[in-house]
Amino acid sequence: MAKVKFSFNPSSLQYDRIERTVWDRLLRFLAYLTGSLLLGFIYMLVFSYFFDLPKEKQLKRENNQMKAQYEIMNGRLDQVSIVLSDLEQRDDNMYRTIFEAEPISSSVRTQGRGGVSRYSELEGYDNSEIVIETAKALDALTKRIYVQSKSYDELIELARNKEVMVASIPAIMPISNKDLKRTASGWGWRIHPIYKIRKFHYGMDFTAPTGTPVYTTGDGVVDRIISSRRGYGNQVIIDHGFGYKTRYAHLKGPNVKKGQKVKRGDVIAFVGSTGLSTAPHLHYEVHRNGKMVDPKNFYFNDLTPAEYDRMIEISMKSGQSFD
Repeated sequence: MAKVKFSFNPSSLQYDRIERTVWDRLLRFLAYLTGSLLLGFIYMLVFSYFFDLPKEKQLKRENNQMKAQYEIMNGRLDQVSIVLSDLEQRDDNMYRTIFEAEPISSSVRTQGRGGVSRYSELEGYDNSEIVIETAKALDALTKRIYVQSKSYDELIELARNKEVMVASIPAIMPISNKDLKRTASGWGWRIHPIYKIRKFHYGMDFTAPTGTPVYTTGDGVVDRIISSRRGYGNQVIIDHGFGYKTRYAHLKGPNVKKGQKVKRGDVIAFVGSTGLSTAPHLHYEVHRNGKMVDPKNFYFNDLTPAEYDRMIEISMKSGQSFD
């Protein structure tokens, strides 16, 4: 039974029964409902501040797992980077050295990809820093792997041409010099025999009687034949490919024609004393990639270590060149 409420009427000194309309009842109900909802909302805020909801717990757990996976991935990327660094070192210092190839510069291997905006879509999250760092490390590793892959492609091509390259690189002395007594003047500063001034001697001189055969020191093609009464006199220049050329100077005369293919050991000319020369001899030069290099490093098919040391000793005793 619903409770009946009364209110005191001071005029009649009686208690009058309070009659509530439907509208009063509705307003009262809405007030209770609003209060209850407001109180429930406050309870929910306080609870969620101190305690995680099941969905929040799940999301935090997944987020922590993802962060742990990123850390593991970064560790694996570091390991792969170490292995790749070892491969790069072997490539530059061993494989490319064997095939006479220039090492790949570090700037090419570590060249960046994209700009700052490349990672803008990864910003603004709680773990943006670790995600961006992982993305950068992965991009850098991908670039290095690509460069290393292209390097191996080049080495494979060089290996296919290795037999041709070995036959082409200058590797013997240009005249018969078994006792090494024909070694006259080597690479370095010498007194010019005619001008009597100190001048750098870019090559090696071999004394021999006029008409002594001159041999090409590696396979190649006759690049130039020069006839002159000055300087180096009559010359033959052989292009061996792979960046190598050899010059044979002060010749009596050539035994080949321009454009002719020659094999190591072929007689290409004969010793003479043409040009600025004080006696019959052969002036021999080796050029690599357009620069003159010491010929003494290119007799490995001819000399034992002991003979090589003796040849160096003989060539350094001369204080004057023959040209």
